[in-house]
Formats: sequence, structure tokens, C-alpha cells
Amino acid sequence: MTNIVVLIKQVPDSGSERKLNDGDFTLDREIDPVIDEINEKAVEAALQIQEANGGEVTVLSAGPDKATEAIRKALSMGADKAIHIQDDALHGSDAVQTAYTLARALGTVEGVELVIAGNQATDGGVGAVPAMIAEFLELPHLTALRSLTVDGENLKGERETDEGIFSVEGSLPAIVSVNEKINEPRFPSFKGIMAAKKKEIAVVSLADIGVEAGEVGLANAATSVSSVSPKPAKQAGERVTDEGDGGTKIAEFLVAQKIV
Repeated sequence: MTNIVVLIKQVPDSGSERKLNDGDFTLDREIDPVIDEINEKAVEAALQIQEANGGEVTVLSAGPDKATEAIRKALSMGADKAIHIQDDALHGSDAVQTAYTLARALGTVEGVELVIAGNQATDGGVGAVPAMIAEFLELPHLTALRSLTVDGENLKGERETDEGIFSVEGSLPAIVSVNEKINEPRFPSFKGIMAAKKKEIAVVSLADIGVEAGEVGLANAATSVSSVSPKPAKQAGERVTDEGDGGTKIAEFLVAQKIV
């Protein structure tokens, strides 16, 4: 049996226009919030392992009250229960603070053997939180996997990079992150949606997991945004009429734009 925790995050829909809040320049999370697509694939990977090996799948998320909607989506897919870290002091936390908070929360989950996350969230794109968590917990980690199998205490996967495809392996307990090629997530059935309404979501504060308010939040973050300006409107391109010197004109344009 393999007890798995899946890390999920509620993010603004990638198809919607995004903006930062006035004042503190944090992401406006009220714009079409959904469960991150890569998290659905992480949940699917966990469910496939559960179906093959038994065990329990727990969803872990940090975010405001509205993040419950993303948690319910994961539960409707088939996850057994969830933990929701909900605390106003988390607002504006950077990647390191987020990883630390999630690591402390994982420390409260009894019997967890495998943690699965998406390789990169669409709202921030840091792509390092799973590795940071592994560092905090001193656990082995396999990142950006396009395939994953668990056999007893051993896990194997494939990581695809610009240099090629690499076979990697490790032993439980461990943390892995998966990429968009790992699988196609299942659609929640009507039965699953109804069952999700009755599944347990444990709401915990920072104090419940042993995190001090002064360790997280915008005021204590190592990174911050000091100003923001909208991207310039798209302008019409410049057309070059070839009168025998088209190549020269294009070269001159590229030089002027410092492209070459």
C-alpha cells in the first residue's frame, strides 16, 4: 500500500487576462480561479498508483477559502481526503515560504510515503517548490517526470530534457513532480462529484502546523514586486518591398532592432 499526498493549487484560468492587485502587486486570484491543469495530472498519477498498489490519496493545498473549489475538484476525481492550509498571514508568500509551509504541513500527515506535485504552476512558473520541499524534509526527489511507476518501495520514471530522455529511480519515501506528458486526467463522474461533497477537508492554520506568522507573508518574503506597467499595445509590423534590395533592408532592420 502506498499513501500519497498530492499538492494542488488554485490559479487564475490560463485563458483569462491576468492582473496584479493595486497596492501590493500580488496576483489577483479572483479572476476565473480553477485548479491548475498540471495538478489534475498529478492527481491522476496518484490515483493510478493507488489503483495498482492500494493506499490512500490525500490532497494538500494552501490558499484562501475559495481554494476549496479546487480541492473539491480533486476529491471528485477520486482523492480520499484533503488538507487546506488557510491563513491570512500566508498572503504574498514567496516560493521558499510556500515550500516551507507545505513541508511543515506534510510533517503532520501520518504515514505519507509519496508526494506528487506538478512541475510548474501556471501562475508563477518558478518550478522549484517540489525540490525545495524535498530539501526541507531531507527526502529524495525526482522532478519533471513524463512517466512514473511504483513497485513496492521503489519508484522509476522518465525525465525529458533538451539533452534527451533520462531514466531515473529512487526509493520511498520520496517527492516527485510530473510534467504535462504524464497522463490525461480523468473527468469526474456524477457519482464522484456527489461523493466529494461528503469527503473530509481538514482546514488548518499556520499555528496548527507549527509555522510562525513572521516566517511567511509578503512583509517577510525574500522577493517582491515594486512596480508594474501594462505591456504595450501590439503594433503593426513593417512591410519591406523587395526591389532587388530586400535582403539588405531586412538585414538593416534586424541590426537596428539589435536582433543581429
